[in-house]
Amino acid sequence: RSQLFLLVLRRASGDLKMPFVSFEHIAREWRCKFSSDADNASLMAAQAKLEDILAGLSSIEGVVSVQRIVCGGCLDFKVVTKLTKAAFADWEKAGFAPEGDFLDALKAIPGISNIETQTYTLEDVKMNKKDCKKAQEKKEKEQAEKPKDEKPPEDPAKKLKKVIKEGGKRGVEIEGAADMGGLQFFCTSVDEPEGDVTLLVESVKAMNAKSDPSEEERKGGSGHIGKMVFSAGTSQLAIVAYVPEEKQGELVCEEWLAKVVGVHAGGKVLKAGKDYSTGCIPTDADKGVFPLKIREGLILEANNFLRSKGLFPEDN
Repeated sequence: RSQLFLLVLRRASGDLKMPFVSFEHIAREWRCKFSSDADNASLMAAQAKLEDILAGLSSIEGVVSVQRIVCGGCLDFKVVTKLTKAAFADWEKAGFAPEGDFLDALKAIPGISNIETQTYTLEDVKMNKKDCKKAQEKKEKEQAEKPKDEKPPEDPAKKLKKVIKEGGKRGVEIEGAADMGGLQFFCTSVDEPEGDVTLLVESVKAMNAKSDPSEEERKGGSGHIGKMVFSAGTSQLAIVAYVPEEKQGELVCEEWLAKVVGVHAGGKVLKAGKDYSTGCIPTDADKGVFPLKIREGLILEANNFLRSKGLFPEDN
């Protein structure tokens, strides 16, 4: 088992050229469980057996350290002997003496159980002050070289609040424009969702929310008006179509949205519903499809579909 372990490690550090598993030391661990009965009598006995062999163990050629680990919570008693790689091979040939005698001694102690051994690499990876300073300077340099216009991620709750506020204001605007022009449907765009379909749905819901006349600043109020709303992001153009219940006999929400997203390859309906349907058109630089570039043309396409149904006035 130990020979197989060494073979794997030699390949990891040499043939496969993986520097993150390079090593110069190998450790042998002896471990067992002790009982807390009789004021930890088994632990004290195990410690005494360790002291009996400690001088000889420490004198083995190539030993770098001998560590004892005791956990009062999980009742572990461990002895870890660390050697140089070359010395470990010689120690293995000698049967890891005095391992056999020590483990036999542990087995004879009442309350000691789960006696096991394990071999692994053990390296000190603590950085000195000079290397710590270099690492910090490298990190600061990388931070300084990041694009200045790169925005940190925004708090989701604050972002949602902005989305709802913008949607509420746009709802009032839609209501006013529709009343003045006698419109049943309206197509527009918003900025805050930044191409996020879920946030765009929240924006449209804020537009449709019932307006409270007692509020100082009116919000929403356009739930009786069908609408298609667009939001451009970096990776996609998000689209939400809404048809109020009383107008669903005149216009199928999914059909309206499908007509618009189908203008560009890759456009798709994400969720179809009688009232709300969602979709998106991904950015495709190779085909010249960019959210901001295609947005106004799609608003026109949405209006033309309404005209074909007699639901939007003809241009004069």
